[in-house]
Amino acid sequence: MKTDVKELYNGQAQDWSRNEPILLSDYSARPFVMDLCEPLKGLNILDAGCGEGYVGRKLIERGAEHVHGIDISEKMIEQAELIREKEQIDAATYETLDMRSVSFSGDKHYDLVLGMFLFNYLNVEDTHKVMKKIYDVLEPGGHFIFSVPHPFLAFLKKDKYPFYFETKGGYFSGRNILFPGEIWRRDGISVGVQCVHKTFEDYFAGLKNAGFTSFPEVHELKINDSHVELDPGFFTPLIDLPLHVAFKVKK
Repeated sequence: MKTDVKELYNGQAQDWSRNEPILLSDYSARPFVMDLCEPLKGLNILDAGCGEGYVGRKLIERGAEHVHGIDISEKMIEQAELIREKEQIDAATYETLDMRSVSFSGDKHYDLVLGMFLFNYLNVEDTHKVMKKIYDVLEPGGHFIFSVPHPFLAFLKKDKYPFYFETKGGYFSGRNILFPGEIWRRDGISVGVQCVHKTFEDYFAGLKNAGFTSFPEVHELKINDSHVELDPGFFTPLIDLPLHVAFKVKK
């Protein structure tokens, strides 16, 4: 089992590369989060933990002016660059950087910062530190939007397919412990994932400590009937489970 995030994603970058939905969260989370980002026209966006750039490309298609993607895995960034060059996407740029140690220049600001399944790879302390960095680079009036696995999910779902996390402890005693996991694509290929377990309190405390004073929108995400109709074998095991949580907060 690989526990180093960079090593994990360098070893499976090609299996994440896609232009159309194929992973569970491409159906159950990413479309909803992209809707939360609207209106996008003219926005300069930071995609923190961008992976191979899938969501950023979709935001550009929806009208974003520019998306700058940062990811810890150079192989994921290589995939993003390959697609960007192949499709001639001038509005996307990428860097291989660790959000925990990156230092942004004082004159660099964004209208929107997106963290799509970033914080499940960070412990509580690093999550709070990264949230403060995001607050500092966000334009006044801009939005910070992020999604994470639902904190209850790992303890509710005990079967493996089409994804799972290996829990340790309980909801409170498992706090800040890394849960390794695996998710399957709809074509049967599986990829490794991780979740450092955090509670709702951890996320709210991080936003408050970062400097956000407005109350965030909080959305619990799940599959719907259309997902089950599309692929009953894939989605039926997930009926009525709280899969993800999406947060949106304004500076």
